[in-house]
Amino acid sequence: MEILGIDVGGTGIKGALVNIETGKLTTEKHRIPTPTPATPEAVANTIQELINYFNWKGMVGCGFPTPLQHGKCLTGGNLHENWKGIQVDKLFESKTGNYFSVVNDADAAGLAEINFGAGKGVKGTVIMITLGTGIGSGLFLDGKLLPNTEFGHVLYKNGEVFEKYASDSARKRDGLSRKEWGKRLHKYFKHINLIVSPDLIIIGGGASKKLEKFEAQINVDVPITAAQAENEAGIIGAAMAAKYQIK
Repeated sequence: MEILGIDVGGTGIKGALVNIETGKLTTEKHRIPTPTPATPEAVANTIQELINYFNWKGMVGCGFPTPLQHGKCLTGGNLHENWKGIQVDKLFESKTGNYFSVVNDADAAGLAEINFGAGKGVKGTVIMITLGTGIGSGLFLDGKLLPNTEFGHVLYKNGEVFEKYASDSARKRDGLSRKEWGKRLHKYFKHINLIVSPDLIIIGGGASKKLEKFEAQINVDVPITAAQAENEAGIIGAAMAAKYQIK
């Protein structure tokens, strides 16, 4: 069975058809830059473009980079303030005519890794941390998702959240080397280890492909590994969420 998986990010919106039995992409990814400003109408138009590209009439799973509750935006996240209060699945359904399952993007990436990747078969507490425009999190206990965590928003100091200090966009903004960034991530993962005590940390997002360049600076008493699906995890997991009707 195939489902179209879409991963909405701060800089790009990408999608592909996914075989949800194997977790493999059955088409090449197609990426469209995230519109600026990323208003609900503009993003919905881009989603329609992706669906048209694949000529897709069936179910769509979408990973979305904001805090969500049953498909509804609680804040605009890193997209646009106008997303607050929007029922994202209904917006996309009314735009495209397709049925949508919309979940937090880090939850989606975690679902891919739990079902097919680095977290498969791991008992206990597993946390997926995506490092990109922001910091996303997906929390799992014995393979079951505890949805809508926002561990990128834990406080660092002076009212600043860790997302603004240690995300990949913060690295680029401040011109940090990977080693310097790793030292910031050490502070972040030390804090996460204190409050969650996970058995495994999986790093996803674009940074997962370069983990070896900064992992030596992260010294916490818990295994850290890169997502096996790398930056395809969000697409695969979004399709998995649609299969399970997760919202």
